[in-house]
Amino acid sequence: MAVTFEDFKFNRQILNAIADAGYTEATPIQQKAIPPIMNGQDVMGIAQTGTGKTAAYVLPIIMKLKYAQGDHARALIISPTRELAMQIEENVKMFAANTDLRVVVLYGGLGPKTQIEQINQGVDIIVASPGRFMDIYLAGHIVTKTLQVLVLDEADKMMDMGFMPQINRILEVVPVKRQNLLFSATMSEKVHQLSANFLEFPTVIEVTPQATPAQTVNQHLYHVPNIKTKINLLKTLLDIEGDITKLIVFCKTRAVAEDVYKFLTRKYGEKEVKVLHANKGQNTRINSINSFKNDEVKILVATDVASRGIDVSDVSHVINFDVPVVFEDYVHRIGRTGRALQSGEAITFCTPSEEYYVGKIEKLIKQTIPVEKIPDDVFIEETPYEERQEQAKEIDLQKRKEDPDFKGAFHEKKTLNQRKKFDANKDKSKYGSKAARQGTGRSSKSKKRH
Repeated sequence: MAVTFEDFKFNRQILNAIADAGYTEATPIQQKAIPPIMNGQDVMGIAQTGTGKTAAYVLPIIMKLKYAQGDHARALIISPTRELAMQIEENVKMFAANTDLRVVVLYGGLGPKTQIEQINQGVDIIVASPGRFMDIYLAGHIVTKTLQVLVLDEADKMMDMGFMPQINRILEVVPVKRQNLLFSATMSEKVHQLSANFLEFPTVIEVTPQATPAQTVNQHLYHVPNIKTKINLLKTLLDIEGDITKLIVFCKTRAVAEDVYKFLTRKYGEKEVKVLHANKGQNTRINSINSFKNDEVKILVATDVASRGIDVSDVSHVINFDVPVVFEDYVHRIGRTGRALQSGEAITFCTPSEEYYVGKIEKLIKQTIPVEKIPDDVFIEETPYEERQEQAKEIDLQKRKEDPDFKGAFHEKKTLNQRKKFDANKDKSKYGSKAARQGTGRSSKSKKRH
């Protein structure tokens, strides 16, 4: 039987805000997490993006705080990226629309002056990235003794991004007596350690097996020889797929993202495409996300910085132009589509040197990704010499990772050349030192100095 939000003990203001936002049924994570959080328990939620986890903790926090009170924050939500922080702030504002609760979002990339002014005007809920929170706290603008709830969202991503020292410092400066909530898409060893330090007898909630893609996503895999063929395939798929309403193309580096963006801009014009990566200024990134959200552009080209925390409900297609090297990111990338019970398509392009990562991903998601035949009208390019060398080098590295004793084709060629060089240098130094010994005192002195 479907659980509606009316089944929880929310007050009328919150229920009205939920109805205004267009939500009726609670998702599995909301059904399981809301009651214990409302009860004041520590909760650990294993849930991927797109499962409605933000509302699962935001709604009980709003219910707990009820109305504006005092000048200092009573709830702190920590998120790994500015995109996600802004997303959470938006959720808080939406669900707290009928209350007078004040929310401030803190993140880097722009000066802290305005953020400090907002805090000084009084705040109930702070949403922050770890670094910016500590900066403003150490500058003396945040009082933590009033905090009642601390949330760490996407804890696995925070670990990957090296935020552990900041997290530990935050845990040192917040009150010992508080409710703790930790959400993570995967249960890595690091997240496990963090939960042991952070949570008191938590209620553990897992809504889907770890790191499994949403059931509503259809996955496809294309084996391609090189980058140029990837571009040709992308072009053909965009021509064929008439039902692409909203597309995110994921690339592993800024350089590739820029190239794909330039290609798509030539094809569709600048009005249809935006690009999102860490090199873009803060405002550009916000504008890109907003114009994609508001249907002003159809295609967003992004690196993994954008794979979490973009809550766009009707993405019809995700194309992995590159296979992600961090396997868990595959789940987050394809989790951008098939959200909120809608179906979506996730297409991955894979060169020979990326097959290793596909194998790891399939192991993680406990599924085999169906392989598709490249359409006949896609021009298969010859792989340039340099790219072939790069691929061979990459494959050797992967094999060595699996088997430290492996000596690759690349390795042997290199060692042979290195050995020749080494022998030549040895001979040189041997004859050189003989000559030095036979030579004058001055030459031996100069050798020593050398």
